[in-house]
Amino acid sequence: MKVLLCAINAKYIHSNLAVYSLRAYAEPYRDQIEIAEFTINHYADDIMEEIYKKKPDFLGFSCYIWNLEFVKKLIPEIHKLLPDTIIWVGGPEVSYDAISFLEEIPQASGVMTGEGERSFLALLDYYVEGKGDRKEIAGITYRGENGEILANPCGDFLPMDEIPFMYHDMKEFENKIVYYESSRGCPFSCSYCLSSIDKRVRLRSLELVEKELQFFLDRKVPQVKFVDRTFNCNHKHAVGIWKYIREHDNGITNFHFEIAADLINEEELEILSAMRPGLVQLEIGVQTTNSDTIKEIDRVTNLEKLKRTVARIHSFHNIHQHLDLIAGLPYEGYESFVRSFNEVYEMRPNQLQLGFLKVLKGSKMYRNAEKYGIVYRNDPQYEVLFTRWLNHDELLALKGVEEMVEVYYNSCQFTRTICALEQEFCQPFDLFFELAQYYEKERLNHQNHSRMARFEILRQFIAQLGTGKEKWYDEWLIYDLYLRENSKSRPSWAKDQGQWKEAAVQFYKKEEEDPQYLKEYKGYNHRQTAKMTHLEMFSFDVLGDGKKQRTAILFDYKKRNPLTNDASVFRIKEAEIM
Repeated sequence: MKVLLCAINAKYIHSNLAVYSLRAYAEPYRDQIEIAEFTINHYADDIMEEIYKKKPDFLGFSCYIWNLEFVKKLIPEIHKLLPDTIIWVGGPEVSYDAISFLEEIPQASGVMTGEGERSFLALLDYYVEGKGDRKEIAGITYRGENGEILANPCGDFLPMDEIPFMYHDMKEFENKIVYYESSRGCPFSCSYCLSSIDKRVRLRSLELVEKELQFFLDRKVPQVKFVDRTFNCNHKHAVGIWKYIREHDNGITNFHFEIAADLINEEELEILSAMRPGLVQLEIGVQTTNSDTIKEIDRVTNLEKLKRTVARIHSFHNIHQHLDLIAGLPYEGYESFVRSFNEVYEMRPNQLQLGFLKVLKGSKMYRNAEKYGIVYRNDPQYEVLFTRWLNHDELLALKGVEEMVEVYYNSCQFTRTICALEQEFCQPFDLFFELAQYYEKERLNHQNHSRMARFEILRQFIAQLGTGKEKWYDEWLIYDLYLRENSKSRPSWAKDQGQWKEAAVQFYKKEEEDPQYLKEYKGYNHRQTAKMTHLEMFSFDVLGDGKKQRTAILFDYKKRNPLTNDASVFRIKEAEIM
């Protein structure tokens, strides 16, 4: 029997851990199982064509909120072309509404509703070898002999060490994020999250985890993203893994963890402080700072400890921190969300993600949506439209702020300018709100602007503020421009550097003879070094307090900050440039 497991991912850089885990567990049938990965950006016709050419006897789809509608459209069409193909689906987006799915899509044979590994292997035993009976397979909902829909309860959870390691040939994952799980389940009960359904945390043994992490390290995989829901909920487990990657660091691989910052203790902080810059990045779900909301969504968060922990980690200057907020939660109105935003912004995360509540089937939030007056989209984004506390106009305003935060804060491309602009507003939120309003007024939103266009727009926004400091902002913008890239196209509004040309030539000649700043450019002549770096003269100290003090800045693109990708920056003494 030819088996095809099909994943339709949100982006090309994503991979689907589920289908690889199913194939690895069904080892007796491995030679008969093929995996096909697509993205939601593919045309449905192209996916159909690829599946048709493979002519599987058994076709499985992995279903999530981003691809469910895609899968629903594909299955009936594929069935027309391959009427004898057995079609099954699995994943969180069908597990909690399996009967409705089979009623809506009659061409589908069944749904794997729980952890899929055992169910998938049992189904192959049934279809390939004729072993057993479907009514004995735990965790499936299927069509009986007479077309009736039958649901079998889920069985016991798999011990984590029984799940085989699914990675072998890393060529399949070139230019993609590699996902890894060292645990399943979550001890917390956040009402908006499906992970709260499985409260029993199961851990993969440290001995096995270390062996598998070494596999990634030996192959210099760029990034390994742990999918553990709260990685540090078990202190011993987290410490063991963090110590191992610190001690076996290959200088390349980055590891991403989703953690609860208020659970971090001193031992963990000590380990994290000694990490190579860029070795680890942390995702921290704050979600809200409203105490009534925190209580209502069943979160257990010590906000003061969370803030202290984030500040401590920030002081290490070696770890990227990504903090999350969710708009649309119970008891969180517009003003409350603004306060949450400002409090989290003041923590100075490397990235601040503004998410919007998704009312997921199977979650407590789904069951209580009517109670909270939460109205959400019917399509499988299930995103909030409005609540008793937050109307749709206010939600749209937050959407605009989200876009501006992504463009001007999370991109890390306007760091110095945004830092200066914050001082022009009463609170950080107001800056991004006014930016969003400007984009809407000028009809600039929902467009793909080039990086240089974003600079131009920000400059125009600053001009209409009437701060009287436009010339200063022009230079901060130039600083931000060259901080990230050695731009060959200089903006029309940039100061002419012609009068410093000869001084710059002399500086690079001195560096060629006796390098003080560019010691890694040995073997290059001064002309080559000048092209590979950038020297800019500013009329004031752009790195300091803005005093009127002419400053030369050297940007070195060989040495970049692993957290921000910024070039290394050197202040050049006036005597060395004049």
